Amino acid sequence: MINKITALWLGPVGHTWILNLRRLPATLERLRIDRQLEEALATGGDPLHLVKVFAISERAAVRYAANAQALLQPEPTPPADRRLQE
Repeated sequence: MINKITALWLGPVGHTWILNLRRLPATLERLRIDRQLEEALATGGDPLHLVKVFAISERAAVRYAANAQALLQPEPTPPADRRLQE
């Protein structure tokens, strides 16, 4: 986690900053999952990139990549009702 102070150096955020997260509905786990899925979407679902960036297992990277690719697919158009065309 970074904030506007820790973004300028390589230290962790403070204890108080973490305690402030407790009031939010998002957990650190949800934020981590969201960040990894967002990266998968941004790279078109490249599992190798996810392994390198997040140091996650190949299996997890493939799962994120598959989910991203499914989300990136255009939704199929339902066929037109033939009765309306006649």
